[in-house]
Amino acid sequence: MRQRVPFRRIGIEEAEALLGGNLLILDTRDPTSFGEARIDGAVRVSFSDLGPTLAGTPKDQPILIYCYHGNASQEYAQAFSDFGFSQIYSLDGAVLDAWLQAQGFAPGAVEGAIANGTTPLMKAAHTGALAMAGALIAAGARLNARNADGNTALWLACVGRHFDMIDLLVEGGIDLDTANDNGATALMYASSAGLADVVARLLERGADIRPETLDGFTALDLAGNVECLTLLRRVSRTQAVEA
Repeated sequence: MRQRVPFRRIGIEEAEALLGGNLLILDTRDPTSFGEARIDGAVRVSFSDLGPTLAGTPKDQPILIYCYHGNASQEYAQAFSDFGFSQIYSLDGAVLDAWLQAQGFAPGAVEGAIANGTTPLMKAAHTGALAMAGALIAAGARLNARNADGNTALWLACVGRHFDMIDLLVEGGIDLDTANDNGATALMYASSAGLADVVARLLERGADIRPETLDGFTALDLAGNVECLTLLRRVSRTQAVEA
């Protein structure tokens, strides 16, 4: 009889250290949540179709399983353990709940809001809490939620100049060109604030330079310094040639 190896419950930081390599990531949430946002490379599973995964995966394959709050993932992890898998990790939702409470949100309230309509994902984006942002996305946080000013988490990541966060949000599927209540996009903000490094990152990720504010100004019109102006002019000339 194959010896059962207990699965391990791990937190966000340890999970991040496992990402990449030969890790198999399993998402146990509902199809809608999986379609909206998920950990990069994750595969959705349910108990109804778990059989082929159990049968077709090597027993020494490292597997990370996550759900909304860390409860269902433990049930799936137990199933893999019972079938003789030796490297099973369940992402512990308790870490996320503790962070939510520390920021003024209720435990499990991935769609909660505090002052100015700030959601947990916006808070994580503003402060650069990359691991928590990843956990929130995995837990089903809406990427394109807007605060009381109409800004999304992407805008706040730009304010904090958190480049890894910008990449995480973009890869998760956030709208790069969402306009706030004044018609301004994150690119317009970065340009007007003279944040050339942020402008460069947004342009690399595909931000559109053409949108206008309610007053008719583009990111190019709002450039706060020569560096931003140069970056935006370069893209403008390239687009003109391609057109």
